[in-house]
Amino acid sequence: MDVPQDTFTWDDTRPPSSNVFRAIKDITFGSVCPRRCLFSDCTPIIFFIQIAGMVSKVFEHPFDLIKVRLQSQVLDPTARFNGPIDCLVRTWRNEGIRGLYRGLPAPVVGAMAENATLFLSYNELQSLLRRLDPHPSSQDPTLSQLALSGAGAGAITSFVLTPIELVKCKMQVQMLAPNKSTAILSTSTGYTAAATSGVASLKRNALPGPVSVFVSVIRDTGFRGLWLGQTGTLIRETGGGAVWFACKEFVGIQLIQRRAKSHGLQLERKDILPMESAFAGACAGGAYNISLFPADTVKSIMQTEEELRPRGKGVPTRSFFGTAREMYRAQGIRGFYAGCGITVARSIPSSAIIFLIYDGLSRHFTL
Repeated sequence: MDVPQDTFTWDDTRPPSSNVFRAIKDITFGSVCPRRCLFSDCTPIIFFIQIAGMVSKVFEHPFDLIKVRLQSQVLDPTARFNGPIDCLVRTWRNEGIRGLYRGLPAPVVGAMAENATLFLSYNELQSLLRRLDPHPSSQDPTLSQLALSGAGAGAITSFVLTPIELVKCKMQVQMLAPNKSTAILSTSTGYTAAATSGVASLKRNALPGPVSVFVSVIRDTGFRGLWLGQTGTLIRETGGGAVWFACKEFVGIQLIQRRAKSHGLQLERKDILPMESAFAGACAGGAYNISLFPADTVKSIMQTEEELRPRGKGVPTRSFFGTAREMYRAQGIRGFYAGCGITVARSIPSSAIIFLIYDGLSRHFTL
């Protein structure tokens, strides 16, 4: 009987195809573990996905900060920034490199929980749908099954993401808050020379960090307040998860079929090449952000309203749909896509890296 190559089992006495992957497996699972643990097959993949996610957060954070600042000004009577380049230049000139990375700790740490939840849920939902499917389990899942798995994984992950993004967004607009802007901003040109003064520097150093922001939210609004903007995150991640995974798989399958036809080969989904994974992931990253971006804009405005447009004690916050109506009255459809271009641009390389690692490791570890 033929034995599949590069398949790991706990009682396997064959020499592995790669000592490197054997070492990774022993370190991750423990070389003396007598039996398989829950999710053990996914653990190495998730570990490297977490690392890739953390690195991508560091790379893309300045672009994310610009996106949030552009989104947060949609309801302002006078825009602080004229566009992404203007926002980037002014932030760099007046806040330096530290300003561009304001709020970074939350998404970097959160990337571990985010990617673990997303990919574990995605794999488990795939397995569930395939068990319910009358077709053989050895058959590749259909595109609709992958999209449904992605939607479910996104919905689950949204509950992990919302508190992380709440802290991040609040920190990213700290320097724009009214009590800071009197010394740093002017209504006509944005920043003034005071931003480079010792007073502004002192204020930057005195700004609360992620833990202080987190505790402040709980103190003011209770644990429920950590999920402010959950509706927007749920819509974005559910629809976006379906688009992200389905687009990646669709483009990847098209590339595999094209290669198989040109070379006269019989290829499967798992035979995707690294460059094909990267290109398909890049397409998925762009499609994900374009498809559900308005929901993200509404969420960002809700999460930064207390800092930029305080409503006072006892005044309830606007709902998701109430905020959306205000945005439409203020700027129409255009307001829902503030910061979309720079978000799509930064998501393309980060998504390519994540799927490049995911597909590469999936060929060596059983899912």
